[in-house]
Amino acid sequence: VQLQASGGGLVQPGGSLTLSCAASGSIFSDWAMGWYRQAPGNQREIVAGIRTGGSTIYADSVKGRFTISRDNAKNTVYLQMNSLKPDDTAVYYCNRWPATQYLWGQGTQVTVSS
Repeated sequence: VQLQASGGGLVQPGGSLTLSCAASGSIFSDWAMGWYRQAPGNQREIVAGIRTGGSTIYADSVKGRFTISRDNAKNTVYLQMNSLKPDDTAVYYCNRWPATQYLWGQGTQVTVSS
């Protein structure tokens, strides 16, 4: 199985982006999935997670602004990001939740700047 994150870019503070993570393979629906991010000089951190049943968790820093969702028919997990702040600038990754080492991909860069 491979995971491919996409949808990053440059956005102004207060703007929105939607990230997508497409999974190859048919076992995606059996996995809890997460979005993670790593800013320069920081450790990688969990941003949001979604269980197979659809329940979710969020880091305190993104609660009320980010929404994680999944479409098992499309083997895809999404991260809708609203009210973006400069502190949200990072490379965003998707992975299982908890993460599995071999599934880390290249991620997608999100830059929030005016």
